Amino acid sequence: MKKRKMYIRMIMASLLRRRSRMIIALLAISIGAMILSGLVTIYYDVPRQMGQQFRSYGANMILTSEGDSITQEQVEATKKLIPDDKLVGVAAYRYQTVRINDRPVMAAAADLEQVRKTSPFWLVEGEWPSKEGELMAGKNIARTYNLKAGKRTTCTFAPEAETEAQPGETEEILPDNWADFTVSGILDTGGKEEDYVYMLIPDMEKLTGMPTEYDVCELSVSANSAELSQIAEQIDQQVEGVTARLVKRVTESEDTVLTKLQSLVLLVTIVVLALTMICVATTMTAVVAERRREIGLRKALGASNGSIIAEFMGEGVVLGAFGGLLGAILGFAFAQVVSRNVFNSSIRLMPWLIPVTILASVVVTGIACLIPIRSATQVDPALVLKGE
Repeated sequence: MKKRKMYIRMIMASLLRRRSRMIIALLAISIGAMILSGLVTIYYDVPRQMGQQFRSYGANMILTSEGDSITQEQVEATKKLIPDDKLVGVAAYRYQTVRINDRPVMAAAADLEQVRKTSPFWLVEGEWPSKEGELMAGKNIARTYNLKAGKRTTCTFAPEAETEAQPGETEEILPDNWADFTVSGILDTGGKEEDYVYMLIPDMEKLTGMPTEYDVCELSVSANSAELSQIAEQIDQQVEGVTARLVKRVTESEDTVLTKLQSLVLLVTIVVLALTMICVATTMTAVVAERRREIGLRKALGASNGSIIAEFMGEGVVLGAFGGLLGAILGFAFAQVVSRNVFNSSIRLMPWLIPVTILASVVVTGIACLIPIRSATQVDPALVLKGE
């Protein structure tokens, strides 16, 4: 026990006597550990952050029917196969041709609250339809029919004849269904969505007189391509009558960006650790040069190379542990700042990263001390004590 206390006291005294050099080494280790901890935190949290960002580009999975339409039961069965923490939104659409000013227009009915989740990039001048009797017009439709937010318009729907006319009979003509709507907003996307009008599902049912069955269903799922493929396979196997396919332009872009970003983070981490190692090795080499006379005297008095190695390695371990702890704390703050400025969201604390950062700092410092320690063990007492 006395030897251990003496060993610790000797290391602390050596560090305190050379405060200026040791502070430089400690700062280098802390900065290296901070970058390591921060970048590793970002590395592991980037998929979640990137997933949230890519969800703003629209749905990444499409559900289509193998028959005529998709039922609400099939949509609900699909939702049950996707974990709640990964499901961003499910928007099922029903399309029908209606008439405005006696000219055909394609109308889409959906749960527009879910559409806002699956297509957050949609820009609406005015408000989204929030109650029955409101519709949202695409920009091209609004320009063609001079529709503006707050303006009233009438939509008509012509039902098909229930029976075909027999020879010598007059074909049965059913009266058109019609409904008045208030234009709540104008949709601007720069895409084909501007050629539609959007209404709530109850309005479509009243206008057409038919129960709702969907033509297509869009899903936004926060998952990588491998997880998405697995979910799509489960849907195909367990939900009869529907086929799930991935929107590859979204999923592939996400994987490409994520892979490149993680590779960059890994490369920067390696470079920072290498620079930290060089800085610590340089500082410890200077310390060994200053202590050549002390090392020579200790050897002349019978100190072994093992005791000298243990002392210098102990100093390195202490520096690495303190620098790693400080760097782990600063690293989380660094990752939080990066996350807020780049992704506009908070990053999650990973407690396991603190001991990992300390261990990595100790290992890096220990490796950096190998060359100076080798130099210390090669000190010749006779030459040093003679002043050479």
